Amino acid sequence: MTDSVVFELLAAGNGKSIGLATLNVEKKLNSLTQDMVALLDARLIEWERDASVVCVWLQGAGEKAFCAGGDVRCLRDKIAEVGPQQAQPFVQAFFENEYRLDYRIHRYPKPIICWGHGIIMGGGIGLMSGASHRVVTETSRMAMPEITIGLYPDVGGTWFLNHAPGRTGLFLGLTGANFNAADALFVGMADRFVPSASKQAVLELLQQQVWSDSAVDNAAIVSSVLRQHEALDQLPKGNVREHYDLIQAVTDGDSAVQVVEKISAIVSEEKWLQKAVATLKAGCPTTAHLVFEQLQRGKKLSLPQVFQMELIMSLQCALHPDFPEGVRALLVDKDGAPNWQHASVAAVDPQWVEQHFQPPWADGNNPLSDLA
Repeated sequence: MTDSVVFELLAAGNGKSIGLATLNVEKKLNSLTQDMVALLDARLIEWERDASVVCVWLQGAGEKAFCAGGDVRCLRDKIAEVGPQQAQPFVQAFFENEYRLDYRIHRYPKPIICWGHGIIMGGGIGLMSGASHRVVTETSRMAMPEITIGLYPDVGGTWFLNHAPGRTGLFLGLTGANFNAADALFVGMADRFVPSASKQAVLELLQQQVWSDSAVDNAAIVSSVLRQHEALDQLPKGNVREHYDLIQAVTDGDSAVQVVEKISAIVSEEKWLQKAVATLKAGCPTTAHLVFEQLQRGKKLSLPQVFQMELIMSLQCALHPDFPEGVRALLVDKDGAPNWQHASVAAVDPQWVEQHFQPPWADGNNPLSDLA
């Protein structure tokens, strides 16, 4: 049986090593399972303690994807098998462990280079967003498409979507729109554009460096190597910057209902905009409210508070019917006909939305309260 994550140590200068972690489920577009989360987390802890490891390189196997997201189908299967309440411990462990790994990457004391090629969605963006050096290529295709399954942009989405320029994060969260390398750089979800053909040269140059015992110095070394291989003249044409003014106009509203109405009214010949509008219209009405609310409520939250809020939201999504129904329609039966609880965004009761922000634990103690 092939390992779902492959770990290697690459010899580098000064007797140091580079930790190489490869998500290795190519046929499933390297979608993140609980086992993969556990393996990655344990190895990152090990490499953090190993003074000889100067940086970490995180990548996905194959040409198609870095990581297409988390294995949400397993959650739906468990909910369908035992019911939402009985499935809660399983669901909580899934999200809690994933968020702990994402948070570890955000706070990691050594440089982490994430090679973000191909499809990067949902949980894949969660892994990538906290890395110190986030690389995109000409093949990168990113999205937070949770509105199609009745979830919401989790894995720190409250943080990174709120840090995107203007209200572009709100637009991307509501529409699940795909964005490329140029867009990722513009919205602050990537740091460097390096052509795919340069990958091996970058790795080899990193191995040739004279590394330091200082993480700050080593981060600068990584930046220098990536800068040498950056090729901004080869950047694909982006969409978010081009449509920035329109995005600002249609997201200027005081409620999810107002914003959704404005986005839905867009008339354009641009296929990117047409697809964004179509995805929103077919998406889960509850999710539209959750996206709007998470970004409003999350504006001044710290990163630990973001993950704490998202754990509540994710558990409540599993306890409510839209999320398992959305996964069923998209990934299980694949009929593309989810039976959402509400016929429209306007029909969603504010109390229903508020339930998704209420801690589901009897003692009210958040399992992620130890994040600091």
